[in-house]
Amino acid sequence: MILLVLGLLLAVLAFFPQMWVRYVMKKYHREDPGMAGTGGELAEHLVSRFKLDGIVVETTEEGRDHFDPAARAVRLSPSNYNGKSITAVAVAAHEVGHAIQFHRNEAIFELRKKYMPMAARFSKIGVALMVSVPVAGLVLRSPIAIGIVIGLSVLFQLLGALAYLIVLPEEWDASFNKALPVLIDGEYISADQRNGVQKVLKAAALTYFAGALANILNIGRWLMILRR
Repeated sequence: MILLVLGLLLAVLAFFPQMWVRYVMKKYHREDPGMAGTGGELAEHLVSRFKLDGIVVETTEEGRDHFDPAARAVRLSPSNYNGKSITAVAVAAHEVGHAIQFHRNEAIFELRKKYMPMAARFSKIGVALMVSVPVAGLVLRSPIAIGIVIGLSVLFQLLGALAYLIVLPEEWDASFNKALPVLIDGEYISADQRNGVQKVLKAAALTYFAGALANILNIGRWLMILRR
């Protein structure tokens, strides 16, 4: 009973941030007649305004908004690129915030460069090890060896989650040290829109944090599957 309660608590703690991020993004995604332009137009304007030479603005898959330093591209989902909503404008400004970090060679941008590939690599290794446990059980036929494989899987997945958390300061900087001042000082948003923009920028900054918590819950899910 205690394990069930702890499992439910972990599930709530892991999924609540993701649910909140999705809720905020959806809530402020409705078209706002008071918005001067689309997210894509704002991104193009900010790239020009801050003289981010070589940076382009492109569309990408829905829900995959990001800045790609290798391609020097701010990529926005179609709904944000073409939308005139608080979410579209805030997300566009957030991603341009990353482009500004990159263009200025700010030390905080190194967090993404160093830890994001590491996080993805650790998570993939951890999942691969967990998937291999049934095969390892047939081959090794040793509870201790199988336990070591499971332990390594948990360790790699936790390291992956931790690496995502390390990137949080960079995400916060893109939202509140770059995007929000730009939107306010440039008068791109009205006073009535400011509260919604702040919430969307917070959601954008916490996206990887929410993903890290979901990764931790994923560890528990795999362990429950293996117990069957």
